[in-house]
Amino acid sequence: MGRTYEKPMWHQLFKLDSSSDQSLQAQLRQALVKAILDGRIPVDIPLPSSRELCRQLSVARNTVVLAYQHLIDENYLISHERRGYFVNPAILEGRVDAPKPVAHSTDDEYSEVRDEGPATVVDLLDQRNINRPLNWRQFEYPFIYGQADSSLFPVNDWREACRLSLRVDAISRWTQDRVDHDDDLLVEQIHTRVLPRRGVWADKDEILITTGAQNALFLIAHLLLDKEATVGIEDPCYVDARNIFRLYTDKRVLFPVGETGVAADERLAECKMMYVTPSHQCPTTTTMPLEARKQLLAEASKHDVTIVEDDYESELNFVGKPTPALKSLDTEHRVIYVGSLSKTLAPGLRVGFMVGPKKFIKQARALRRLMYRHPPTNNQRTVAHFLSLGHHDSALLRLTQSFKTRWEIMDEALKKHEVFSSMAPTFGGSSFWVRLPQTVSSAKLEALAAENGIVINSGDNYFASRNGPGNFCRLGFSSIPAEKIVSGIDKLAQLVKEVDSR
Repeated sequence: MGRTYEKPMWHQLFKLDSSSDQSLQAQLRQALVKAILDGRIPVDIPLPSSRELCRQLSVARNTVVLAYQHLIDENYLISHERRGYFVNPAILEGRVDAPKPVAHSTDDEYSEVRDEGPATVVDLLDQRNINRPLNWRQFEYPFIYGQADSSLFPVNDWREACRLSLRVDAISRWTQDRVDHDDDLLVEQIHTRVLPRRGVWADKDEILITTGAQNALFLIAHLLLDKEATVGIEDPCYVDARNIFRLYTDKRVLFPVGETGVAADERLAECKMMYVTPSHQCPTTTTMPLEARKQLLAEASKHDVTIVEDDYESELNFVGKPTPALKSLDTEHRVIYVGSLSKTLAPGLRVGFMVGPKKFIKQARALRRLMYRHPPTNNQRTVAHFLSLGHHDSALLRLTQSFKTRWEIMDEALKKHEVFSSMAPTFGGSSFWVRLPQTVSSAKLEALAAENGIVINSGDNYFASRNGPGNFCRLGFSSIPAEKIVSGIDKLAQLVKEVDSR
């Protein structure tokens, strides 16, 4: 049997919001498209005239006229003279008219099996992760790390880069399948602009573009680790790196993080690979001094260990002279360097890169091809223009100036309260690693803080042991306005006392 339709109530079908970021015309087009594709507008019923619809929706007639015309151009509507606008039947062709599945009762004995699907060979749901609220912007005091402050994003500069990548000749290039090749201009910019800032000089065929630093770590782990390999990691450590390595091996050596990062000792001989974040250790923010870096390289050479250097937040250096990257000191092609533009441009772009020996990069490129071929070429080209026009260096200067102000304010705010014990990041960065009173659970504080409009990050999961210290937390200042920091820290200090009293 065919479907039975009632005449649509147009003012109910098309609800427009004048406070939306989208124009009323765009909202109307989107509502029309949804209604057409959902089958809510029969092909034999005319849409209201532009005059009638603008009256029902209380919008300008031109808004409706332009929306109708756009959908005619896109083949969603057809116009019949003296009859009006109708849904174009051709736009609905090729769609399977299958009924929506009937919801099963929760008492169905087979529902649990059906929901779970096939058994997986590895259980990833028991991982300890860092979870942050997606709606963190709605909190009054977002001491969140790893997110961008939209007020500092170079909107006009980014738009210029986007316009260049949207030229007809540019589109014809990046719409092609690049198979396993990266955007030449982006590789050139990383080669000549980004890496030299860290003292790293590499040939172009020693560079691979990745979808963020985390993707680079996954590729590296897949190529270097197996169940027999032992990996050395910092403790506390970047949680997702630890989880990635655990997919391949349970054998690990934990190197405690001190005031100067990790210290290489005889246990390095047990490791095939050592993972470090020497610029701003994640999460403690400590910076490994030059002599310690040289010592780590010497010990790695002695025991034939590959070092994976995650140059985390290296660009966010606004105190003192920057320490050169481990990779810049490497004379044996022993260091695989991992970087990204997440902290200086935007984490949502997922633009990262790795630098390593040519043969290793060839292997990583071949592996990446099997996973997703290459990162989106339109993003690569846009970022390449952004770098080539000098916008990244300019944005980085503004970013570090703003962060330095917040860093100073937050340092003073934390020092006012005895319940916080912290050391200001030696060379900058975007967060503080804070020790709470021994009797205070940072996990409980995180939950209570969220109830009071404050986002913080409990430090529990950064430690390898589930029974590790439970009184550390991470407070970011990259996304909170400077004028909110003091009152936010004062309020958090009161909550610490409340948790302690319980």
